[in-house]
Amino acid sequence: MSTKNILLTGASRGIGLAIARFLLKDSHKVFLVARTAAPMEALKKEFPGQVEFLAADLGDFEVGPKAISLALSSFKTLDALILNHGTLSPVKRIADSTSAEWRKAYDVNFFSLIGFIQPALPALRSSKGRVILTSSGASSNTYSTWGAYGSSKAALNHLTGTLATEEPDITVVSVRPGVVDTDMQVEVRGNHAVMDGKDAEKFKSLHEEGKLLKPEQPGNVMARLAVGAEKELSGKFLSWNDKELAAYQD
Repeated sequence: MSTKNILLTGASRGIGLAIARFLLKDSHKVFLVARTAAPMEALKKEFPGQVEFLAADLGDFEVGPKAISLALSSFKTLDALILNHGTLSPVKRIADSTSAEWRKAYDVNFFSLIGFIQPALPALRSSKGRVILTSSGASSNTYSTWGAYGSSKAALNHLTGTLATEEPDITVVSVRPGVVDTDMQVEVRGNHAVMDGKDAEKFKSLHEEGKLLKPEQPGNVMARLAVGAEKELSGKFLSWNDKELAAYQD
């Protein structure tokens, strides 16, 4: 297997960190982007010669073009993007939220993706590369107070299909990672008072019963997709454990 050059966002914790470690242990080179520098600095020390990074606010639309430019300066070529960053906030009912709050969520969860994808297209066309996007079950199942998050992830799924249609040389897949033991689930449990009781109880029970997924479970699948997703998957929204992804699972 040839070494790939991959850009990964949301790389400092949770699923992103699991993806980064999988790729680096497999000798790939990874350009990391996240808000927090320390975990990325640690990976750069642990995997010398394989890691470059940019610590930045992913809600800033200038970050995507800057990161792509830096990645290409570092690696010369680019084989894949894994766009894994996102925000759950605002966790509010529509009656209690504002359009400005929703716009901020979309800036991070949707519009920032264009800032990474668009400038990377020439390199990805050349490498016949891949774009892997982190979606959510909330994109197709509604939860009260999760309107901004869920709808922005639904838009992400549509972007996946559009990009696959427009760019036949690039393989694009959005992945539902499931309910994973990450900081996002800590945030979900912290917002139980504003969520509907049945929804709050669902996530609380998954945690208490030890049923949350480990970040490595979906993370390893997403890493393998970035390296070798087959063309017939392009444009699809798939759960990490779908039978269609059996070849990419542990």
